[in-house]
Amino acid sequence: MGIIDDRLVELGIEIPVAAIPKTAKIETYLIYNKTLRVSGQLPAIDGDVKYIGHVGREQSLANGQAAARLSALNVVAQAKHALNGDLDRIERVLNLRGYVATIEGFDQVAQVVNGASELLHDIFGDMGKHTRTAVGVASMPYNVTVEIEGLFALKD
Repeated sequence: MGIIDDRLVELGIEIPVAAIPKTAKIETYLIYNKTLRVSGQLPAIDGDVKYIGHVGREQSLANGQAAARLSALNVVAQAKHALNGDLDRIERVLNLRGYVATIEGFDQVAQVVNGASELLHDIFGDMGKHTRTAVGVASMPYNVTVEIEGLFALKD
């Protein structure tokens, strides 16, 4: 076990098995020039989406944050899969992009995506500090509440 694995145990966080896309013909991750990009991940456990609908209507702010956290956990699952289980190869979390299904006029999109940012900071400490985009949208694939993607710098 590595440093990040020890941290996960300390936090009581279990990384799920990385999901394989059912319909899209995409790569769930791509390693290029010492960076790892993880495609957008949904708030699902074992393929079962846990958060459906818009924040501000079907989902509360707290549920939106939980959806962002779960989506980010799936980003980490993809990273772990990409790195053959060795999360210590991550030098830094560079960027997160968060997309949140919201009602018109909802102005707390950044607070929703904080659920993802805080998880990565908890797991990676100062290496988890990152730049970020948080966008509210009218609709999402499968009517999910949140989608999160990540970009990581890798050690040599």
